[in-house]
Amino acid sequence: MEHILSIIVFFPLVAVFFGFVISKESIKTFGITVAVVEFLLSIVLWIGFDTSNAGFQFVEYFPLISQFGVSYYLGVDGISLFLVILSTFMTLISLIGLNIKKDIKNLVITILFLEMTLVGVFLSLDMILFYIFWELSLIPMLYIIGAWGSGQRVYAAIKFFLYTFAGSALMLVGILYLGYQYFLATGTWSFSVPDWHLLVLPFNMQLWLFGAFFLAFAVKVPMFPFHTWLPYAHGQAPTIGSVLLAAVMLKMGTYAFIRFSLPLFPDASYYFLYPVATIAIIMVIYAAMVAYAQEDMKQVIAYSSISHMGIIIIGTFAMNAEGLTGAIFLMLSHGIVSGALFMLVGVIYDRRHTKMINEFGGLATVMPRYAAIFGVMMMAAVGLPLTIGFVGEFLSLLGFYRVSWLMTLFAGTGIILGAVYMLVLFKKAFFGKVTKDENAELKDLDKREFTALIPLVALVVILGVYPKPILSTIDMSVKKMINLMEKKALLPSTKEFLIRVNHTGGKK
Repeated sequence: MEHILSIIVFFPLVAVFFGFVISKESIKTFGITVAVVEFLLSIVLWIGFDTSNAGFQFVEYFPLISQFGVSYYLGVDGISLFLVILSTFMTLISLIGLNIKKDIKNLVITILFLEMTLVGVFLSLDMILFYIFWELSLIPMLYIIGAWGSGQRVYAAIKFFLYTFAGSALMLVGILYLGYQYFLATGTWSFSVPDWHLLVLPFNMQLWLFGAFFLAFAVKVPMFPFHTWLPYAHGQAPTIGSVLLAAVMLKMGTYAFIRFSLPLFPDASYYFLYPVATIAIIMVIYAAMVAYAQEDMKQVIAYSSISHMGIIIIGTFAMNAEGLTGAIFLMLSHGIVSGALFMLVGVIYDRRHTKMINEFGGLATVMPRYAAIFGVMMMAAVGLPLTIGFVGEFLSLLGFYRVSWLMTLFAGTGIILGAVYMLVLFKKAFFGKVTKDENAELKDLDKREFTALIPLVALVVILGVYPKPILSTIDMSVKKMINLMEKKALLPSTKEFLIRVNHTGGKK
């Protein structure tokens, strides 16, 4: 277990080099085998994880550029553990469900490289290393959308790249400036996150640095009004691209808010709490209304993703244990549910080569297994109790209720709107008579599709009924981070707020 984190990060990269000599006929089997091993390694990490320890575990450190404090620094805690498992699991599921014949060898290699970058983002504790993995993740997704997408795929790929890369440029300036501030304070350079936790920054400096990091994270989430790249990317991306983008890549932004923005800039985070929460509520309601107006099934789910990411932001900026724990759990549930929904749209697109809702009707009688699984995922997406979607949404909104009951009321309307557009989609596509002759003979799920989707259904039910093992592990690390924020807060108003929303009943 001494180097388990390095093995998890770089095993897919090593497999990439072997992938170049694997035959085209065997490459998918090779990719699935690698993904299985990677997923099992992440499960071993979970088994070996000490749930009574809220700090970073399995830490690996050695200096790379010692004179400037750049190091190879990996670690995992309750906040990042399950996001690593989500990355390895959804990569495995997406490869099992892969149904692309065009240049499949390069596609599988690209996906394995993407998996390496995603895991690296969640395990990096050196900000330069984090930034490298953060930017490297853009390249495989750019390639997946541009090479295997459809329609205006090149435009969608370039828009995705330019938006996310431009947002990250300012973050790099902030990272370098923080390293310099550490040098001024201690006489040595460091880009280590635990070292930076010791820095107490002036309020005005926190405001500027919060803004520099916020832009990069907001584009990645994506938050309104930086969201316009996402529907295009989903619309033109192949199914596997949409699955990995929605399930894992969007979580990089919300994870970064929790890992960096809150503990490094506690006063600025509180100062911008209500503006950020207002933007998140706009995301929830606006994206839900746009989703309802869509005629393309995939676009409905794309805008649904934006709406649900707004709930995650609300839980994050509640800045209390319930909200933050709920936000992290909602990242996991959204990853599983949205990934499954995009995969289900891919199933019907493979058969009919259309995603338009009005092209379907009566699918429940033609494809009963498909309809049943779609129904389960739809219910999880709208937050039905006893499904995985309910747990995270409830805790996120409960946490923010301690901040403002009125804003929570507005955010909660997103759940109602979500039920409207998802139920309307389900009714139009699955109920009624089969009105199109092309739909009358559609084949139900085959073994490959069923194998990919059943584990997702199982997780939706099991973690909806019994989420405690995951919630308790997340909660411990979240509480440690909140204590750090309370210690670092300079302004009395920030301290009072953190104490009120964490140690009292909050506003009534």
